[in-house]
Amino acid sequence: MATIRQVGIGRKASGTIDGITYVTRNGVTYARSTPIMPARMFKTPSALKRQAIFKMVQMHLRYHQHTIKQTFTPKGNGNPYNRYHAENGKHLTCALAPLAERWVAGDVITISEVEAAISAYATEHPDAIKIAMKSGFENVFLTGAWPDTITLHTPGGGSTVIVA
Repeated sequence: MATIRQVGIGRKASGTIDGITYVTRNGVTYARSTPIMPARMFKTPSALKRQAIFKMVQMHLRYHQHTIKQTFTPKGNGNPYNRYHAENGKHLTCALAPLAERWVAGDVITISEVEAAISAYATEHPDAIKIAMKSGFENVFLTGAWPDTITLHTPGGGSTVIVA
């Protein structure tokens, strides 16, 4: 289960669940601000499931950090990881929901299982998860397992960039 610890205001946040901003460091989930609801509200099965999905998405982002940094153009003042999550959060949540239920039941979930669940979802929904969304290039979608290389094409058929 996620360990929730309060840390000081002003730390960089990674996500919001149930109105509380969380950050994951070294596999432990920390709450950034004081909860406004009673603590028991964060221990319900549905709240624990949302926390589990958040934690698994963080594992996935960390695993593909190098590629996402190269294949996503930041939007506004954001960064490539935030853009990747904004584009794919709904689909990642759907892909990871069964694993989250296992995690809430006390199972240990590995990065291999997270990647397998996302790959299986991408196979069934080939136009759901964007793995490349860079200015001046066509979008690339995940259609199975995360590829070792991603080829980006310009809409006009000009240059190609291979991300290895």
